[in-house]
Amino acid sequence: MKVVLLIASIIFLSACDQKNKYTVSYIERSAPKFIAAENNPGGQTTVANQTQPSFQLPAANLADELKPNFHAGKALANQPWVKAPTVTFARDGLGPVYNARTCLMCHIKGGKGFIPNNNETPVRGTLVRLSKVLEQQDLSVHSELIKQAGVIPHPMYGDQIQGQSVSLAHQLRHSQKPGTIKHDVPPEAYVHINWIEKTFTYPDQHQVSLRKPELDFKYLGYGPLGDDTQFSLRVAPTIHGMGLLGLIAEQDLIALADAKDKNNDGISGRVNQVWDVEKQATVVGRFGLKSNKPSLAMIVGGAFTNDVGITNSLAPKQPCTELQTACLKIPNGNDKQGVELPDNLLELVINFNRDLAPVQRRNSQDVSVLAGRELFYQVGCNQCHNPRFVTQKSDTAPHLSEQVIWPYSDLLLHDMGPELADGRPDYLATGSEWRTAPLWGIGLLHKVNGSKVFLHDGRARSIEEAILWHGGEANQAKAQFIQFEKLDRDDLINFVNSL
Repeated sequence: MKVVLLIASIIFLSACDQKNKYTVSYIERSAPKFIAAENNPGGQTTVANQTQPSFQLPAANLADELKPNFHAGKALANQPWVKAPTVTFARDGLGPVYNARTCLMCHIKGGKGFIPNNNETPVRGTLVRLSKVLEQQDLSVHSELIKQAGVIPHPMYGDQIQGQSVSLAHQLRHSQKPGTIKHDVPPEAYVHINWIEKTFTYPDQHQVSLRKPELDFKYLGYGPLGDDTQFSLRVAPTIHGMGLLGLIAEQDLIALADAKDKNNDGISGRVNQVWDVEKQATVVGRFGLKSNKPSLAMIVGGAFTNDVGITNSLAPKQPCTELQTACLKIPNGNDKQGVELPDNLLELVINFNRDLAPVQRRNSQDVSVLAGRELFYQVGCNQCHNPRFVTQKSDTAPHLSEQVIWPYSDLLLHDMGPELADGRPDYLATGSEWRTAPLWGIGLLHKVNGSKVFLHDGRARSIEEAILWHGGEANQAKAQFIQFEKLDRDDLINFVNSL
């Protein structure tokens, strides 16, 4: 049997044997010997797989004295916020425009968000990022803004669409016709999706249906977006293991980068350089779908303000823009420090996210999974989905300190080609670059909360579809996957699902 391999745009015919099928003729790619540590992707923090798996469990080695704070942070992440003013200062300040009433309404049970399969239901727990097209004059006029925000926000809508509001008309939207009750503060838009389907056919004639989203903005609350607006659909990602990712040394990420592809392997991962509010400096990004956030603290603080409308010291401005004057006049829930969430409560939620544990692998010794593991390395998936890191020593989080972890990501930016491009730059990330998504726990996504969507915009409904959407730097690996027999394709998918 012979298999066609596409490497560096040259087609090689490589004879195969039972031991090492699909070996590239001039690059030796073989999986290292399996070790038991691979079964524990979070090192000693790893929790056991359960009948009903969860991404909301504390690290297995979390000290008993820290567990009450973990559960307090979890309660805050689940707490529904309400419109200000109320008789309580502990949970008011929602909005005025927002996307969800709680943190975990998007990251349901710690897992991925949901996305509608039809045009009838507006998106919930799924974001639309906005920005204006960067012209050359913008680079100089708005250089400080770009340095700190990474983009030029839309002057009216900001850098994110908020699809809900505290307006009575919005709250009664399911029982009233649109426009029958006047808004005091309109939601920015109701976003619907038109799915465009196409069929992909393998050389063996097996077919897979692929889809991509087309956004449909209805009832824009503050006027048209304009032709020079860039937008990008983003499904909420899983949040387990983020504390471990935060302890990967910057030099380890930089060491994996190869921006100019000096080794000629077709992979040129890059670090993003982003603004750190706490350090007031530009640092290496590692969180977010384009690695546009440097720390877990900024992820949580930004999400509170932009998604729930709860201001805090890391993101102290209301989600209304300066042009949304009615929105700015709505009463807020600010305390004496001028924010709606004080630092002590913000820290509880940050540490709750920090201490969420990865789940133990399943079926790692299954014959199909082991065969898929070999193929994963042989086609070069591991070049971006880097299997292993060792976390730095940490005095503030000793349970996360010096752990051998298996996230299967390099946290770097990679060009994924035109099919996955959103055309929206973010700091140094181009419109076609995305951070390598960690794969740990990916096979449990649907068991955790029923979500079955992959990639940044939820277009893929399976691992197979996600692979087939890969392009750019992943073209070589995808081309080999396409040429596999179906049994081998299934083996590789089974390996990924075992992570």
